[in-house]
Amino acid sequence: MRITVEQLAALVGGTVDGDNNAIIHNYSKIEEATSGCLTFLANPKYTHYIYTTQATAVLVRRDFKPEHHVSATLIRVDDPYETLAQLLNHVSSMQPSKQGIEQPCYLASEVPGDAYVGAFAYVGKNVTVGKNVKIYPQVFVGDNVTLGDDVILYPGVKIYHGCRIGNRCIIQAGAVIGGDGFGFAPREDGTYEKIAQVGIVVLEDDVEIGANTTIDRATMGATVVKRGTKLDNLIQVAHNVEIGENNVMAAQVGIAGSTKIGNHNMVGGQVGFAGHITVGDNNGFGAQSGIPNSVGTNQRILGSPGINAMDFARQQVYLKRLPDMARDIKELKKAINNPANDQQ
Repeated sequence: MRITVEQLAALVGGTVDGDNNAIIHNYSKIEEATSGCLTFLANPKYTHYIYTTQATAVLVRRDFKPEHHVSATLIRVDDPYETLAQLLNHVSSMQPSKQGIEQPCYLASEVPGDAYVGAFAYVGKNVTVGKNVKIYPQVFVGDNVTLGDDVILYPGVKIYHGCRIGNRCIIQAGAVIGGDGFGFAPREDGTYEKIAQVGIVVLEDDVEIGANTTIDRATMGATVVKRGTKLDNLIQVAHNVEIGENNVMAAQVGIAGSTKIGNHNMVGGQVGFAGHITVGDNNGFGAQSGIPNSVGTNQRILGSPGINAMDFARQQVYLKRLPDMARDIKELKKAINNPANDQQ
């Protein structure tokens, strides 16, 4: 890729402060950029790098006002991060698209002529495959699965029987969709009887599932991930969970069975949700929070058990003071138990 700053700015609707004719041929982080690179400034914590970066051009907000001289050309846009995402997607779309069927593979169902099926892939009976689907090597697609248009299944993905994958879903390597939910009934003798898991998993349109994430099939009915939700790597979603639209969840989140999560929630890494609870919309959960009870809307939760973020911050202040408080209490007890010492 080679493009001038002027051409790039026109592509993203930006305005240029600096050299319109400078050539961009690569992308990089602001602290690592070299000549010819485009980078971006979205997080204020990285502002100091803009004065030392070797990048040729930097995407910044339209109202950005440098406090010192900036040698790089500035491209002013409404949202640098979103603009960078659009540019990277544009570059990615220019890459050659895989098509055709590699051998050996096993196809018990028809696939469209524009599909790609990699070597050692398995596609079972009565599978519906949409347009422009890409099934990479060593993928397993069980019987009666539905794959929508533009679905991408990266190497080693496993989709069990009956599951439904919507349009434009991306499932990263090693993810398992539709494995049995963790259902066992205790017997009187202390052993456990397996409960058959006869439901399915439904991923609606534009869902992305990270590498080695597992989404269990429902005991009955469906485990559902709704439109636009993005799950990171190594996440566990248990049976009969419902995750709403446009949620984002970082790595190692765990959601226990039958929990219902609303829309537009942001969930940090290693957050754990108890089973059979309800979470509303527009909440933020800090990393390693434990959520044992239902949560409303528009809340910011930290800690385990999770509490309001402001209350959590106050608790941390008091925790730091605990050694001093313990010492003071010890001295007070000593004074109370030995009043004569104070009179001497």
